[in-house]
Amino acid sequence: MRALVQCVSEAQVLVEGQTVGSIGKGYLILLGVGENDTEAQAEKLWHKISRMRVFEDENGKTNLSLADVGGEVLVVSQFTLYANCRKGNRPSFTEAALPEEANRLYEYFCKLASEDVATVEKGVFGAMMDVQLTNHGPFTIWLDTEAL
Repeated sequence: MRALVQCVSEAQVLVEGQTVGSIGKGYLILLGVGENDTEAQAEKLWHKISRMRVFEDENGKTNLSLADVGGEVLVVSQFTLYANCRKGNRPSFTEAALPEEANRLYEYFCKLASEDVATVEKGVFGAMMDVQLTNHGPFTIWLDTEAL
């Protein structure tokens, strides 16, 4: 499982011009599910994300977690995080999970997040989405469960 985690001042996701998810300060998480991922990867990834200390404390040091700042979470499915660009100019996505399994694990990840965070918003799995954000810092972190 892969996640691109962005600290945001605000973020929203729109489908056909309508806002389907919106948050203030917190994380925008672009989440990709790989073909061999399981609930264990979702748990491992959420555990890491929820405990990351990337928000600034009163001294300007990145010592605070999402819980410490009362942050919110917006999770957007992003199979393109599994793009393979080794051959040719058109990315291959064969390493991404099949849609049914990817959606199941995406929803499971969101459920895990909602157990720890008061506000968890989502995109619409499989939809064409427009994501808008104000990246705070900017602070962006790439996580892959194979490397955790």
